[in-house]
Amino acid sequence: MPAPLRRRAALCLLAAQPLALPLSWPFAAQAAPESVALDEISVAGEGRGNGSGGAPPNGKKFGVAAPPGAAALPIEQPVGQIVTAVGREAIANRPATSIGSVLLDSPGVTVRQGNGGRDVVISIRGNNARSTGVTRNMVVLEDGFPVTQADGASRFDLVDPRAYSRIDVFRGPQSALFGNYATGGALAFRTRTGREINGYEYGIDVGSYGYLSNYFTVGGASGPFEVSLFASDVRGNGYQQHASYDTQTVNLLASYTPTPDNRFTLKVINNEIDANIPGRSSLRDFTLNPYQRRCDTADTAALGCAKFTLGGIPATAAQAGFRRNDRRTIVAGRWEHDIDAQTTWRVQVGFDERNYNQPFYTSSGRGSLPSYNVLTDLTRRGEFLGLPAIGYVALSYSAVDVTASTYNLTPFGGARLGSLVALQDAVQSNLGGRARLELELSPEWTAVTGISAENSTITGRNRSFSIDTLTGALVTTPSFADRRFLNVAPELALVYRPDPAWALRGRVATGYATPSFSSLFITSTGDPGNNTGLKTQENLGFDLGADWLPVEGLRLSLTGFYEFFRNEFVSQVPLSGRSSYTFNAPASEHRGIELAATYAFAPGWNGVLAYTFDDQVYTDYVEQLRSPSGTQLANRAGNRIPGVPDHQLLARVGYDVPAGPLAGLGGFAEVVAQGAYFADNANLLKIPGYAIVNLNVHYSALLPAGYAKRIDLYGEVRNVLDTVYVASANPVANDFGDTVADLAGRPSSIYAGAPRTFVAGMKLSF
Repeated sequence: MPAPLRRRAALCLLAAQPLALPLSWPFAAQAAPESVALDEISVAGEGRGNGSGGAPPNGKKFGVAAPPGAAALPIEQPVGQIVTAVGREAIANRPATSIGSVLLDSPGVTVRQGNGGRDVVISIRGNNARSTGVTRNMVVLEDGFPVTQADGASRFDLVDPRAYSRIDVFRGPQSALFGNYATGGALAFRTRTGREINGYEYGIDVGSYGYLSNYFTVGGASGPFEVSLFASDVRGNGYQQHASYDTQTVNLLASYTPTPDNRFTLKVINNEIDANIPGRSSLRDFTLNPYQRRCDTADTAALGCAKFTLGGIPATAAQAGFRRNDRRTIVAGRWEHDIDAQTTWRVQVGFDERNYNQPFYTSSGRGSLPSYNVLTDLTRRGEFLGLPAIGYVALSYSAVDVTASTYNLTPFGGARLGSLVALQDAVQSNLGGRARLELELSPEWTAVTGISAENSTITGRNRSFSIDTLTGALVTTPSFADRRFLNVAPELALVYRPDPAWALRGRVATGYATPSFSSLFITSTGDPGNNTGLKTQENLGFDLGADWLPVEGLRLSLTGFYEFFRNEFVSQVPLSGRSSYTFNAPASEHRGIELAATYAFAPGWNGVLAYTFDDQVYTDYVEQLRSPSGTQLANRAGNRIPGVPDHQLLARVGYDVPAGPLAGLGGFAEVVAQGAYFADNANLLKIPGYAIVNLNVHYSALLPAGYAKRIDLYGEVRNVLDTVYVASANPVANDFGDTVADLAGRPSSIYAGAPRTFVAGMKLSF
């Protein structure tokens, strides 16, 4: 950790000293009162009641048939954390085609269209908004098992919203709780348990552009066993040309409780996706042809079609056959043992295999990334220094073994491979420990202190291949990586709740993210080579907020944040047809406000508001630009960081008939709005903001007789006004002397958002 961060974090480190000897806690062996958990607004739904502070109903944990007295994981009752829970109702009564539309219920979340199908790129507080495909700068868990691999990569192809009862969004630096990569926050998905399902369900959704989703859920509990199984088949033609996709998902959660103090949990996820990939366009082409229609070949292409030079020949995405064919398989298990009534020990292991075949844009990437993770932790409730407390310590290890190849792509259709460009083989691993103490200082005051320390290692090589223009011989150029990073992240939080109607909370925390193996082998020209000088990205964040229940039915939550980044990762494509490369911006600042509210203002009526103001600027960064005379330097201090909108809003008003013959009938109208943002470091090219309107109607009723017990019907019109807007814009690189017109013509940046679409569905419960 650099000296500036060490100085700013000194108070946190001092506060964390009681955790230095976690195995000799002076905890009295007696139960402590429940700590006050001050999460932000819980979007009402199954799996979490308002004001529960993160605890599931009746103290039960997700996916484990545990007795109420068992110690909960810290992420179940996150005292002092900045957390929003998105509940089942945000998923169940609408055709949730991707996780992106659901997560917008939380402030601080930005969603970008990904590469094919329901793939989305998610950022928290703008800390992944510049990503070109893979989600980074956050940790993703499902039922407590990691979904983020050891290189920091997360993808949301495997996430079908129908499978979940709740999603927790942790905002701000979270490395003290989640370790490496949690600079922006974390997502914790909660699969519906067997007890929640208690039977089986079949559903079908149909919609515009050939959208079809069939899904099936079965679950129940019998004696010591509890099982839930979800499976779905989703396909569509896509609203852009050459954007059809077909994806299947299986998600299993099972638990076995042979004795009251022993519990076993099994988690299995498998997803396969086969998707055609449309071409990303320039801003100029987007205005002419946003949905890339009539782009069969480069020779016959309409105005505004994105074209790519492959082997010296221009081609469109359809002509070259851009596509993705990926598979992801996760198998994990956990054993929990209650040592006594106040102490729980857990051991969990997981295997995660990611295979990808991605021939799109100018190259074709293929790879296999098997990864492994092990976690053991101890949670104890009791007393510390005579005060009620909950203590937690954990040791973790994760590793990914990478074998990857890159080929040039030819323009001849069928995603044919050209010459071999590069071969990579690397191992990336993380070994660390975490400790946390929640201390109830008085009935009104609760303090939290935590710390993590982690050693990360990247070893491997990249071999790039080229042809000698004079001799025609194959030239192999190797690059080697042997990097080790030691990172420490402290955290301190304080909450004050004088009465149940309102609370104040403050938090100072740190985060870190080490480079990924792939970023070490792409140079600033976008070519294979040595980029092994990348440093760890670190941030120090301050949060100050309040939760308030001013009147019955109204919940307000306001949080201000200010984060100081060092060596922030910034990725961009230097030239058309080149690969994205990553560099460190020495210093930057992220600051903003998050507002969340829910209001049941009349019988049957309800409103939801999630608003974020996010201002991110470079404070120390000098960029090297290409020029005819060589390179030029440009000082970017004070410039806005590309890709981060200044305003983000979701506002929803709904009505559900509370009683009478029409009970179960409801609907809502919502507005999703996003402010403009810059696409380049010089702040010349601005991507316009947008606002779209969605309308929903739904109906749910118990069936009085027959085989089925319940029916759910729903329909939705999205983007009612048929607004043309940008759903994703990759950052573009600056050259010396660039004009706005030059940048507007840079290709491979923009995906359009969906036009007006109709989706309707039905679910039967048995």
